[in-house]
Amino acid sequence: MQHPANPNMDMLPASITGPSAWLGKDMVNAPDTWLYHLTAADVRDLESAAQHFQSLELDVGEISKETFPLATFGTHIQHLKQQLLTGVGLEVLRGLPIADYSQAFAATIFCGIGAHVGSARSQNADGHILGHVRDIGADANDPNSRIYQTCDRQTFHTDSADIVGLLCIRGAKEGGKSLLVSAESIYNRMKQQRPDLLEKLFDPIATDRRGEIPEGAKPFMEIPVLSWHAGYLTVFYQRQYIDSAQRFEGAMKLTPEHIEALNMFDALANDPALCFGMQLEPGDMQFVYNHSQLHDRTGFLDWPEPSQRRHLMRLWLSIKGDRPLPTCFKERYGSIEIGNRGGIITTQTKLHAPLD
Repeated sequence: MQHPANPNMDMLPASITGPSAWLGKDMVNAPDTWLYHLTAADVRDLESAAQHFQSLELDVGEISKETFPLATFGTHIQHLKQQLLTGVGLEVLRGLPIADYSQAFAATIFCGIGAHVGSARSQNADGHILGHVRDIGADANDPNSRIYQTCDRQTFHTDSADIVGLLCIRGAKEGGKSLLVSAESIYNRMKQQRPDLLEKLFDPIATDRRGEIPEGAKPFMEIPVLSWHAGYLTVFYQRQYIDSAQRFEGAMKLTPEHIEALNMFDALANDPALCFGMQLEPGDMQFVYNHSQLHDRTGFLDWPEPSQRRHLMRLWLSIKGDRPLPTCFKERYGSIEIGNRGGIITTQTKLHAPLD
C-alpha cells in the first residue's frame, strides 16, 4: 500500500546533491565546514547576555531573545541557522570556557543561544526543555528505557525535533565519541545499489513511544524511516525503537525485506566513507539538523567519581523558515506548524528547565 506521505518511487531523484549530502571522509578533511571557534568578543557577548538574564531572576526555561540580548554574536547565529537548514546540517561551536562557569551560568548561555536559534521543545513527558544526557544506570534492553540514559552505544538515530543541540559539560574517561552521517548520502547509496530495499523504508514502519504516549494515541508511531515531501527527503529513525514496536498488536509487521532494508541502512550509516566522528570537548556546543542528518554516540567508560562523570546538556529546537513536514509527523510532533513543532507532549507536560 502506498503511504500518503510518499510518492511513487519513480518520482524520487536518482541522487540528492547539495551540502547536506556530504561524505564523512570529506568532513574529516574540511573541519572548517562544520567547526566554528568562538572569539574572545563572542565569549564576552555571551557572558554579558547571561549576566543580564540572571539579573532578571527568571527560570532558565523562560529565556528568550529579548531576555538574552546579544550585541554581536547574533550575526553568527544567523549563519548557524543557515548551516542547519541549507548547509551541511550541523555545526560545533568551540571555545566556551565553562571551567570558569557554574552549571547554571553554562545552562543560561546554552539556552540563550537556543532561544536565538528557535523555540525550545519538551524532551520528555515531564516537560524538560533542558535535557541531561548521562548514564543513570538505565537498562538498554528495557523497552521503556531511553538509550541516552545508559553508557551503551546508541546507534544512529534522529531526535523528535527539528534541531538537537548538545553542550558538553564533562567527557567520559574513555569513549563517548559523537558520530554523524547524512541520511541523503545513505539514500544515494541505496538508490544506486538496492532501490528495491530503499522502497521499503518509505512504508509506515512503527516506532515504539517507550511509554511516553499522548492521550488517545497508540503506543507506537507510524512514521516512515524516509519521507519525500515538498521536494525534501526527511528522515525519522531509531532502530531499537522500531524493533521493540513489533511487540504491539496493530503495528505493521516487518517483512524479511523490511529487515534487510533496515540492516542495509544501518550498515551504510556505519560505513567509514559516509560517517565521521568527533570527541566533544568541555564547552563544545553541537547543533544537528534532524531532518537530513542522523547522530550517534559510541559506548563509554565513565569516571568512578560522581562529580566527574560524563554530562551533556541537550536542547530540542523548532526553527522558523524550516521545511514543511508530512502530515504523519503529527503523530510525534503534535503540530507540524513550522517554527512551533516537535517535542514530547502529554497531558501532564509543563515546560521547565531543570539545571541538574
